Amino acid sequence: MTTINKIYGAGSLCCGMVAALTMLSSCGDFLEIKPQDQVILEDFWNEKTDVENIVNGCYNMLQNADVRKRMMVWGEVRSDNVVSGPNANTDANLYNVLRENITAKNDFTTWDKFYDVINRCNTVIKYAPGVAAVDPSYTQGDLRATIAEVSALRDLCYFYLIRTFRDVPYSSVAFTDDDQKMDLPATPFEDVLDSLILDLEKVKNDAVSRYPETDPRLQTGRITKDAIRAMLCEMYLWKKDYNNCIKYAEEVIKSKTDYFEELVQKPGNRNQLGTNLATLKARTNGYPLQNDNLTGTSFGDAYEKIFVDGMSRETIFELFYGNNTNAYSLTSNPNQPVNSAVSSYFGDSRTPKGLLAPSENMKEDVKNIYEEKNKNLDARIYYNYGFVDGVIYKLALQRITINGSNIRQTDTQPQQDGTSYYTEGKNCSQWIIYRLPDIMLLEAEALCQQMREGSDSAVIAYNEPLLDKAFNLVNAINKRSLCKAVLQNDDTLHRADYTTKNQMDDLVMRERRRELMYEGKRWYDLVRYAMREGNTNSIMSAVQGRDDVNKDFAGNFFKKMDAIFWPYNFEEMKVNKNLVPNPAFGSGESTSYEKTK
Repeated sequence: MTTINKIYGAGSLCCGMVAALTMLSSCGDFLEIKPQDQVILEDFWNEKTDVENIVNGCYNMLQNADVRKRMMVWGEVRSDNVVSGPNANTDANLYNVLRENITAKNDFTTWDKFYDVINRCNTVIKYAPGVAAVDPSYTQGDLRATIAEVSALRDLCYFYLIRTFRDVPYSSVAFTDDDQKMDLPATPFEDVLDSLILDLEKVKNDAVSRYPETDPRLQTGRITKDAIRAMLCEMYLWKKDYNNCIKYAEEVIKSKTDYFEELVQKPGNRNQLGTNLATLKARTNGYPLQNDNLTGTSFGDAYEKIFVDGMSRETIFELFYGNNTNAYSLTSNPNQPVNSAVSSYFGDSRTPKGLLAPSENMKEDVKNIYEEKNKNLDARIYYNYGFVDGVIYKLALQRITINGSNIRQTDTQPQQDGTSYYTEGKNCSQWIIYRLPDIMLLEAEALCQQMREGSDSAVIAYNEPLLDKAFNLVNAINKRSLCKAVLQNDDTLHRADYTTKNQMDDLVMRERRRELMYEGKRWYDLVRYAMREGNTNSIMSAVQGRDDVNKDFAGNFFKKMDAIFWPYNFEEMKVNKNLVPNPAFGSGESTSYEKTK
């Protein structure tokens, strides 16, 4: 079989198998025996380790800096969270994204690495059954778990693509032969989303519940049933199927709660929690959020445990970096990659000011998105960004101390007690795809969407239990972040202040922004809001707050729904003539714009 070296569009789908096999060349003379442009698949898919190597390659590609940068840029850079850092103009592609001067020639419009992962996954699904037929050590249970795992990884990549580009070429077939048709037309957003949901529903029960405790990193570093449930929770929210969104959120919450209770019962773990268990549960409304120290004067949300160490009890799925541990194969790996994307964009010890900076209106946003009654206690004001030096702290710091004894209720700009950046080239922050607060807030959003408009007694009676549940979820996350050992009534949010659908919906949106800031979520949230509302009001409000963007241009540009998505890459369209350009990024004269309501 002749391999193909295209890297564009649906053509990208075929390169995954070649890349995956190339990774194995150091294991022996496989690629030296046969020409590198002729890979005989029958010589490779013979035993369990062959399958495991390709699956490992899927995770390794997700760790790739190009993939990580796109997760950051696609999910964060067009939002109201960031503006240009002092040297942003040294990266022309990034600088133009920040200015909303995006063209089809911008490098961030390329998607080949995501299609690489997709094709690796499709290839495993195609050939792994043959391995199960010849290798007794690779059981049918192993096979089903593998297919569930790579199906979820494939679907995750497609989910990133449709949230970014809307309609994308979609295939669940492995591209391993140059006779296959690869210039696929784009499949509509809704059809791809339905396919992803159907696929995950089919494999969800075959996934691994928990991996062996010999390496705890596997619990959060590989796909599990909880990871698939989290994906379904979010996908159903985008589909506006709020009942199923809530259903899967509750399944994730129950699973995480059960796991926490098991940990508590293990000898010595109660003492390691560092606080009274009843106090911890009261602070988090019974949810197993990471917050182990509620005594003394150090507070926060266990920043180091969640973002530096990894494997926190609230994490569902994350990409591991550094620490000389291979998260995916139970073996030591001194070449475990560092999170270079964060170092470049958010800063490090040598260059604290990265290519990105907090948006200039962050000081004003303390009034807008942090609750007035407890904003001066909120740890997230401390570790998300630095006001005075104008830098992003989250993920760039390997240590931050928040000394509660120094907090004064009159402070408008709380100061960190101590910070420590990662050394240049040594950033080991974990990139979290899903953690429990994310899922809790997705559920709260779905609950808000189930509420009815109006103020008559019937509407109030219908909305009350939904308001109670949504508030309980938000309040748990909010209380966890407060820098005070014993909370007084005036420190916490009050349910009585949020009595309508609009009030609760606004609270949920603010909590998502302050909790998940710089985690690659904000732009996708804004896109989801716009698609649900049928207008771009939330997008325009966010973008107008960025000094990088020409206000007159943005005001006109974002009147079109098409503008909230990205253009297809110029080279992609040259190769794949079936791709229809996004009209928002053309001459501006097209009448095929999708209008807003």
